[in-house]
Amino acid sequence: MRLCFTWPLLKQAVIIPKTCFSCSITSSCAVNTGFKPVKRRKEMKPKLPAHWHTLSWEERLADTVTPLWRMSYEEQLQWKQEQQHKILLEMTKQLAQDSMNSFSNDLRFPLLPIVASPVSDGYRNKSTFSVNTGVDGNPKTVGFYIGTGKAGNIVCVHGDHLLNMPSKHKMVARHYEDFIRLSPLKPCILLHDGGHWREITIRTNSASHTMAIVYFHPQTLTPEEIAVHKAALVEYFTQGPGAVCQLDSLYFQETTMTRCSHEQSPYQLLHGQPHIFEEVLGFRFRISADSFFQVNRGAAEALYKTIAELNRACVGGTLLDVCCGTGAIGILLSPQMERVIGIELIEQAVEDAKFNAALNGVHNCEFLSGKAEVVLPNLMATLNSESGLTAVVNPSRAGLHYRVVRALRNQPAIRRLVYISCKPDGEAMRNFKGLCSSDYERKIIGEAFRPTVAVPVDLFPHTTHCELVLVFER
Repeated sequence: MRLCFTWPLLKQAVIIPKTCFSCSITSSCAVNTGFKPVKRRKEMKPKLPAHWHTLSWEERLADTVTPLWRMSYEEQLQWKQEQQHKILLEMTKQLAQDSMNSFSNDLRFPLLPIVASPVSDGYRNKSTFSVNTGVDGNPKTVGFYIGTGKAGNIVCVHGDHLLNMPSKHKMVARHYEDFIRLSPLKPCILLHDGGHWREITIRTNSASHTMAIVYFHPQTLTPEEIAVHKAALVEYFTQGPGAVCQLDSLYFQETTMTRCSHEQSPYQLLHGQPHIFEEVLGFRFRISADSFFQVNRGAAEALYKTIAELNRACVGGTLLDVCCGTGAIGILLSPQMERVIGIELIEQAVEDAKFNAALNGVHNCEFLSGKAEVVLPNLMATLNSESGLTAVVNPSRAGLHYRVVRALRNQPAIRRLVYISCKPDGEAMRNFKGLCSSDYERKIIGEAFRPTVAVPVDLFPHTTHCELVLVFER
């Protein structure tokens, strides 16, 4: 028997086997003896051609940035499905060992077929291009790296041929290269080695609106001297050759660090609008310079529909959206829930989430700023769990802090948890352990969750990555 659900915004049916919500893996409490991330297997990346070092720079870059580009998209999906199956087998093996149960070489919960991206080429809505020495020896080359700093063999190669890169991003990157080559200032290749011009980030939406963020190392320049170069940058992209890029927003960030937030060093709007907007499943979202937003809009819609359908059994009650970013998941699920509470570290993202909720007339969402491991334990004590409590977590590759796992695990009202992982064979594996086994040393002793269904969603065609949506229940 199958259950047929209908996504309320698109009126599109999604079929999910009923067994998805009944199969489980046996798990019992045990002391944590250490749960290491899955070691990277050789098959996690396709083998490079034997003559790889004789290939063109463009082919070598494509093999580095988009390792699956030589496969058809159907072959890529099959490869990713197999990899996710191997990762989940390793997870069930480790959980069985931890609980001292027998392990069979098969999953005890369904792994559904991978959800394909509706577009496989030119899908990225955000790209960051580096500045370094190119193939021709020019240190003002804008592109992507091959090689490592440790080996001293870094070469910067243009990304015009990369299949996942949209033409607008390539255009802006080429014009930025032209601009810095005209500038009297040197590029900043190493932070401690002088130079000023650094990478550029380009963001676009489905309406082709474009935001560019230029990163700049001030070194010993005075504010007045920097102002001259900012003016030159604006002139180039508004009145000069770069005007063809039709930038809607041009930002500038002065920073002496590899990465820093808006709070550490404000993004300076030099030209245009402060935000661009994107529409997802009938909702509009504001995107700031440093907002997190899924890089593939079409596949993100497929991801959010998948999450909504998996959450259908928990309609009503309160949804905890941990690592909520700009609020996309919570806002999209708000029609299903009585209340949504989002938690996010980046203050600007929280401001965007609040704005997005108001923009869409959503009144049952609230968003809290701070570290989830600090906010969540205090929040749990204030929640009324009588109408049900569901959690959705969407952490970075670093996974959840163990205190977040502890707060979720030790809250008995949470019966279902949806974990969205972009790297399930990494630190997320420790989180799976924390959710399904006990760790008395860290006081993770609540009733154990068990995985009940997994769905891969391909947000990154031509790469080895995909999102894995994993449902835990108890």
